[in-house]
Amino acid sequence: MLSENSSSDLLVSHGRHFGRTVFALCNYPSLLTNGILRLEQMENTSLEDFSAEERREHRVFEQLLDSYPGLLERLTNGSEEEILHVGELIGKGAAGARGDDTKMLKSAVLDWIAPKGEAIQPPLHRNSKIDRGFNHELTGSLLCPAGLDWNNSQTKEHLRSGELLVCGDQWPVFLYAHHIYDAEDLWCGLLQSRLLAYKHIFTSLSSVDREPKATRSGNARLHGMNSATIASIAYVATQVRFALTSSSVFSRADTTTDSETFYHSLLDLLEDPDESKEVDELLMWWNCQVFPASSAAKRNITANSALSKIRQKCLALKQTLNLPMVST
Repeated sequence: MLSENSSSDLLVSHGRHFGRTVFALCNYPSLLTNGILRLEQMENTSLEDFSAEERREHRVFEQLLDSYPGLLERLTNGSEEEILHVGELIGKGAAGARGDDTKMLKSAVLDWIAPKGEAIQPPLHRNSKIDRGFNHELTGSLLCPAGLDWNNSQTKEHLRSGELLVCGDQWPVFLYAHHIYDAEDLWCGLLQSRLLAYKHIFTSLSSVDREPKATRSGNARLHGMNSATIASIAYVATQVRFALTSSSVFSRADTTTDSETFYHSLLDLLEDPDESKEVDELLMWWNCQVFPASSAAKRNITANSALSKIRQKCLALKQTLNLPMVST
């Protein structure tokens, strides 16, 4: 049986990974308290009877239960104080990981945005963010909302003065591959920017330009992670966006950076069933970039290849014999 300290350490460690990969901006004591209460209510009502926000919260709650064996039993048999304590430990882990990533990216992002072979002009300080955001030509051009023209002097002036207020659901152009936004094809390059430092956070602390390794290391390896998740992509985007801004402290209540709205707006898109085809392609792309060893098993089979013909023949035979299918 685990000691109380060991159990606490495991919950904190689990919170670090859960916050990065499933749901980052969350009040975990409330999540657990509401989740247990909702389980009781669902004995007489359907989840669909709850609001959209409550349904999302409950899905996160269920993912937390599934990812930590024995947690449901501990919560249902524990006191209210125990539930709050468990939530605080998980929240401590999630907040700690977020703080570590924020601190790390504060400096690292400057290396990635610098023009190749050149220094950033005027210089940006690694330990201070006051000159970032729309105050600087380079970070301003990256944070400029997609669809707006940073090179337009009036647009630039209004963004810098705050006359043009940018909300969290106005996504910056740096999210797109090569920082190019296509108004005719809104998914083109979305969330495929090289500035999205997925490898830096989840595998090894190497340059985002380095070739992906076949083996996993870092945070992903510690938690047995071998594929990208929707929430992890949104998390990385939120962290990089914050690193480019002039705000010094990451806070859910910060209406200037509006990070919570930004994070949730990405999740709203990526969790939308109507966008599942594009999302699956995006996840496949990230798996190829970050987890090449595992993505090979999940890639689509080339049409008319020998493998596809063997699979088709096998499928036809099983259907003829009415044998049960085994998923691959």
